[in-house]
Amino acid sequence: MSVFAGTRPLVPTGRRRLARASWITAALDLVFPAVCPVCGAVLSVARRDPLCGDCWSAIDRAGRPLCAHCGALTPDAADTVTVTSCRTCQEAPPAFDYARAAARYRGPLREAMHAFKFRGKRVLARPLGDLVLEECADAISADTVAIVPVPLTRDRQRERGYNQAQLLAERIGAGLQVPVRGRWLRRVRSTAPQTDLTATERRENVRGAFTASPAVAGGHVIVVDDVFTTGATVEECARALRAAGAARVGVVTVARVP
Repeated sequence: MSVFAGTRPLVPTGRRRLARASWITAALDLVFPAVCPVCGAVLSVARRDPLCGDCWSAIDRAGRPLCAHCGALTPDAADTVTVTSCRTCQEAPPAFDYARAAARYRGPLREAMHAFKFRGKRVLARPLGDLVLEECADAISADTVAIVPVPLTRDRQRERGYNQAQLLAERIGAGLQVPVRGRWLRRVRSTAPQTDLTATERRENVRGAFTASPAVAGGHVIVVDDVFTTGATVEECARALRAAGAARVGVVTVARVP
């Protein structure tokens, strides 16, 4: 059975509320012109606040994944024939059942992710979460019981002031009417930043770093994170959720390194 079957519809937004929000935004722009945090352009038509229309349209959408299991992408957006399981997954199946990313991690999206994660631009959770809803809704089935964000270490969350995965999960969960369960997954030890580590070092760095609540038992849950690089973090999260009894674990991220 396809992982994309029985997908969950998005929740429509009321026209009256949208019209009111548009009027308020236009009034504020007259007094305090808003600028894009990626390119610095003044926001105008086709904007996806706080991203400008040009940066939003330049995001390299992922399209169909190469593998329905691990969600691997081709380097470009050319038409792709999706296989049920690629050779890598057949030789070493991931702990999760499927993974999906909204776009490739490059260009304006990469800059937006940096601003979101390292420059305190938490408002970017809104368009980035919407990007996931628009591009990955077909991977989210109607039997999903919860959205589970990847937790940060206490020190890192205290330093940053927020968990970017939690903000994304809240936006995605609201759009799907699926509850966000931030306490169903937690870190049991601190880990070094993954940025400069090799794939092998990343796996070792996060091994055994997470534990999951028994509340996941028997359920289909989706792990949400910002970027899928090697998959080491989300796979370890999925392994913890499986150990706690989750029946099905999906992974959804904003971006993926091709």
